[in-house]
Amino acid sequence: MKKNWPVLSYNLGKTTYDTLQLFTQIVGKIKLATMPWINHSWSITLNIMPVGLTTQIMPYKDKDFQIDFDFINHQLKITTSLGESKQFSIENLSVAGFYRAIQKKLKEIDIDVTISPLPSEIVDPIPFELDETHKGYDRDQASAFHAALLCIHEVFLIHRSSFNGKSSPIHFFWGGFDLSLAFFSGNKAPTHPGKMPGMPNWVLQDAYSQEVQTVGFWSGNDDLTEAAFYCYLYPEPEGYSTAEIEPKEAYYHKQRGEFILSYADVQQSDDPEQKLLAFLKSTYALGAKIAKWDPAFVEPIPKA
Repeated sequence: MKKNWPVLSYNLGKTTYDTLQLFTQIVGKIKLATMPWINHSWSITLNIMPVGLTTQIMPYKDKDFQIDFDFINHQLKITTSLGESKQFSIENLSVAGFYRAIQKKLKEIDIDVTISPLPSEIVDPIPFELDETHKGYDRDQASAFHAALLCIHEVFLIHRSSFNGKSSPIHFFWGGFDLSLAFFSGNKAPTHPGKMPGMPNWVLQDAYSQEVQTVGFWSGNDDLTEAAFYCYLYPEPEGYSTAEIEPKEAYYHKQRGEFILSYADVQQSDDPEQKLLAFLKSTYALGAKIAKWDPAFVEPIPKA
């Protein structure tokens, strides 16, 4: 039985997405403060789970802990290896209120983590503890967004299974508020210029240290006011942006430097999984051909 892909509306969901992005950044920065660095930021991302998003395990002194967003019951949950558990509702909270609530709950179980108070990858950021502006959380919009992530994660997993080279996990970047999957050629890439708001240049230079083809999904922004899938290749070879890809609704966005496929075009199709797979396979084939990636990356692995 195929999954029911939910309708997503940027206009209806924008306030929720903006607020949730900042909630996830606070949790993500807690993970950043407790985890050792792994290349490409892979140790600090969030992961999809059946009811929401999770940090997975994080070490702290004599115990381990985990923080989960539950978009079924609309709560934040903290659990530890010592059996401790704290939770609170994420409805009707400003970013500042969320920041105070999570710090309070952590301290109640003797976890005291200091994080940078400024959001990442956001122009003119408001410090978390002062942000009373972002406080819109609609449970229907949050639930629909999570349901979409579950549908997309399954298709990304199928796409990942066809690639034999170095690949990222399928993970949720709290900085950009996007679900992402990256394939690498193994070849060194030119130094990335950096210059992203609220992010040190070395982080981007590490992320793009090798030739990489990345696909992802995000909720949209003021420049592209709809949820969409994207694909880009770094460095971008000549002829990439003008090539034709599938499905026919996909296009190259010059300002963003990536191919775009509207989530609505996928959700409204007769077979959303196959339409998204067509986009993933077509953009990979294009990039691999133009950039001259090893064909063995997509050859079947012999089974004993």
